[in-house]
Amino acid sequence: MEPDHPFYSNISKDRKCADLTEDQLSSCEALPFWNKEIVPQIKEGKQVLIAAHGNSLWGIIKHLEGLSEEAIMELNLLTGIPIVYELDKSSKPVRSMQFLGDEGTLRKAIEAVAAQGKAKK
Repeated sequence: MEPDHPFYSNISKDRKCADLTEDQLSSCEALPFWNKEIVPQIKEGKQVLIAAHGNSLWGIIKHLEGLSEEAIMELNLLTGIPIVYELDKSSKPVRSMQFLGDEGTLRKAIEAVAAQGKAKK
């Protein structure tokens, strides 16, 4: 997040961010981190594991999949289920994201996400 971002002041003054330098704070957003840290490692031939909150993952997935704001808001990520991407030499997906897991585990995770927000009677 750059200093001219509307929320930069609020976030930079938050006590949870008190120990971060300006450079560290600007690298906390998903896409700059993706471009500066992850892509170079992929280009070196490394396999990279990213463990992150859904909000960060949505930013990366939106970028990789070329999704609109509306489409990314409809995407349900399955908690604790890895997503696998195979990328080409220009860091573009060879195919869309794939959840990694056996059919039964994936089905239960999908049902759990679908049940979120439904009122209990």
